[in-house]
Amino acid sequence: MRIAMIGQKRIPSREGGVEIVVEELSTRMVKKGHEVTCYNRGGKHVANKNEKIENKKEYKGVKLKKVFTIDKKGLAALTSSFFATIKVMFSKYDVVHYHALGPCAMIPLIKIFTKKKVIATVHGLDFKRAKWGGFAIKYLKFGEKMMVKYADEIIVLSENVKRYYKDTYNRKVNFIPNGVNKPNILKPNIITRKYKLKKDDYILYLGRLVPEKGIHYLIDAYSKANINKKLVIAGGGSDTDIYVNEIKEQAKDNPNIIFTGFVQGKLLDELYSNAYIYILPSEIEGMPISLLEAMSYGNCCLTSDISECKEVIEDKGFTFKKSNIEDLTKILKKLCDNSKTVKKYKDESQQFILNKYNWDTVVLKTLELYER
Repeated sequence: MRIAMIGQKRIPSREGGVEIVVEELSTRMVKKGHEVTCYNRGGKHVANKNEKIENKKEYKGVKLKKVFTIDKKGLAALTSSFFATIKVMFSKYDVVHYHALGPCAMIPLIKIFTKKKVIATVHGLDFKRAKWGGFAIKYLKFGEKMMVKYADEIIVLSENVKRYYKDTYNRKVNFIPNGVNKPNILKPNIITRKYKLKKDDYILYLGRLVPEKGIHYLIDAYSKANINKKLVIAGGGSDTDIYVNEIKEQAKDNPNIIFTGFVQGKLLDELYSNAYIYILPSEIEGMPISLLEAMSYGNCCLTSDISECKEVIEDKGFTFKKSNIEDLTKILKKLCDNSKTVKKYKDESQQFILNKYNWDTVVLKTLELYER
């Protein structure tokens, strides 16, 4: 099959969960003999403004096409998905796969003017994210309505979002979760040189620095818990410079809170590999890739009690009441005082998550939808 992917910022990239998913899907589909083209945005790396973006034409057999993008908050996704859609309309594809609600606003152009089949993946209910203002929220909801009306098939990443589309639109959707790879577990080396971190002497948050991830709750809870572990906050912003400055100001008087900025490669591997606990205090998620990754490295994980996190960890981790600083403080302190409990969950998490979420299975289920 000839397949087009639209909606990711760009691959290869770790700018967000969408990019990781698109890379895993497209490269595996190419290995199975399909022809995949990913329409990448122009502009700067969202999470790391200093990183130079290479204009590659191909990646692991996947064709890459850069499309015109107005590189401003609220316009980047709109303009890149519009121009990608125009290109796709005049190209030969069997399936066009849109990712995220904003780009789905362009689906009618494909369905009205061509006979191409359209699949859409909902990576989260984006209109609930705190970084968006009035116009952006209306546009995201418009994208959702166009997706529900015109997409041939819709993929969601959690049972909770599946119920939402049934209750709100009476639309049948397909639950296909994300996958995870067996990781490269490393001893502390770079993190010791750069940040004086050792194995099990820090708590880790790794992800985008955006309000809905609840990092401000984590900083407050950590300060109140008065524990002897450092707190590492790893990741870059995503059109959220004001929020990033706010949480850095919030943490400025505590030398044990370390901001690493955007991380990838061996530095990322080392941070995941040597954390005492991984924490994800999110208020909103689609299906958190970072949580899957953290468990795959054998981490004991503590998350907010939203269903998208609870579905992933089941009984192999801990939860606290969403947005509740007191509850997070209490559980954080309890885990830091009980290393035996933490070790038990570390020993169980990796095999559990690798068995439960497999990218090859995800790709097969996605291709079945295409073929249908």
